[in-house]
Amino acid sequence: MLETGTFDYIVVGAGSAGCVLAIRLTASGRHRVLLIEAGGEDRNLWIHVPIGYAKLFADAKHNWLYNSEPEPELGGRSIIQPRGKVLGGSSSINGLLYIRGQAEDFNHWRQLGNAGWSFEDVLPYFRRAEDQQRGADDLHGVGGPLSVRDVSEPHPLCDAFIAACGEAGLPRNDDFNGPDQEGAGYFQLTTRNGRRWSTARGYLKPARKRHNLAVVSNALTTRILFDGRRAVGVEYRKDGATHTARANAEVILSSGAFNSPQLLQLSGVGPADLLRQHGIDVIADMKGVGADLQDHYQARFNYRCNTRNTMNDMMGSMAGRVAAGLRYALLRKGFLTIGAGYAGGFFKTDPKMATPDVQFHFILFSADAVGQKLHPWPGFLASICQLRPESRGTLRIKSADPAQAPAIQPRYLTAQADRDSVVAGMQLLRRVMGQPAIARYIDEELMPGPQVQSDADLLAFARAKGTTVFHPTSTCRMGSDVAAVVDERLRVRGFAGLRVADASIMPTVVSGNTNAACVMIGEKASDMILEDAGAKPSAKAA
Repeated sequence: MLETGTFDYIVVGAGSAGCVLAIRLTASGRHRVLLIEAGGEDRNLWIHVPIGYAKLFADAKHNWLYNSEPEPELGGRSIIQPRGKVLGGSSSINGLLYIRGQAEDFNHWRQLGNAGWSFEDVLPYFRRAEDQQRGADDLHGVGGPLSVRDVSEPHPLCDAFIAACGEAGLPRNDDFNGPDQEGAGYFQLTTRNGRRWSTARGYLKPARKRHNLAVVSNALTTRILFDGRRAVGVEYRKDGATHTARANAEVILSSGAFNSPQLLQLSGVGPADLLRQHGIDVIADMKGVGADLQDHYQARFNYRCNTRNTMNDMMGSMAGRVAAGLRYALLRKGFLTIGAGYAGGFFKTDPKMATPDVQFHFILFSADAVGQKLHPWPGFLASICQLRPESRGTLRIKSADPAQAPAIQPRYLTAQADRDSVVAGMQLLRRVMGQPAIARYIDEELMPGPQVQSDADLLAFARAKGTTVFHPTSTCRMGSDVAAVVDERLRVRGFAGLRVADASIMPTVVSGNTNAACVMIGEKASDMILEDAGAKPSAKAA
């Protein structure tokens, strides 16, 4: 057993929130912080080239490569569950889309009893994080660590998709993070000068120059150390040896919706029956640890295109790949700069709804499944995901071995409302893709195909071919009820010196991509931690 030393704060996980905590908690110079990350440095070229996210789906060095348990509503299929295992966490391997969610999402969190989490409360932290290319206004900030940029250039097929939405009676929206989320338009990305701008780049890189921050990578945290009901440190494995580190003030878990509840369970905090089953001493019987797993589920439509300006065409020839590489190297434009969505939109499947309930992604390539080889013909895809799922799943350890992947069971489509919303979204998407502006570019709908027409057939297709949008949340849910894991200040209920700050604390998943909200959680958590310690927050939210 090797002693790493004693710190004021130990942050477990250098991901979207953990990197934020590292820079904010060390800003005054008064607090010593240890940041522990299971993955390594973010040196891989494809981390920094935006389109490289597609190459990281099966990269075991930078991706935990999790899979769900067989899903009952999906014909027993296991669904891929990629998570970042590298500095920057999932912000280093995600699709780069910058979406905050709807103001109503956060107001709902407040309605559930979580004081300080309304949209008015969290907006200053979104603004503090943001370096918005378009400039500052009441909803956006400039000068923050997280670079937010427009796509490098428009594309004719994306323009056609946006126009088709208009022909279908759906509005245009040039800012999904503006006053209203509804409408079709281009996504903004977390990039700068054509390169991915993860939290490792924007937050952690400048923080590593500070003498009071220690970063330990390639280190798997195996257990939280307790003195009664106070967290006093952690145990971790690195280079075949076991190390311990002590925390004078707090241990903060920022390992994400899968690894934070896993570590709590391994440490004796979780459902007592589960822990005893694996021979783990129960410190606290908390059935909410690993419960309430929520995720966005998507159905993808593939199209054969009649114009040769898709990524399939670029990747299909050496000349195309060389041209794209040169364009990226010289101009920082073209296909290599795009994320997991070029254009898209947020829409209501029923006009009576107050806010959009589905999201569309429009992407300039096609393949049979996520991460698989692109089709040899010109093609593109459009997908629909339901924004506010009612289905709830679980995250449960399979053994007392920290290196063994947990059992991930999202329980997609178990709620009738989810099935209805996905089918309605597919009908709406097909209506858009049938409009003249985009239909003139389509030779054939390859998937689901013209034979799939009825609601029952569409649902069967969603069950057989649908997949995650990679937005797991809520497994250490914030709340004041008996099943909640953390309170409104992200303190683990019933414990001292222990918090969780990542996607797992969301009471409900936000309506859109989750990375921006995770950064905001890190920003807000840092202020609460410093306030509770009697210290001045690292920077005023503005």
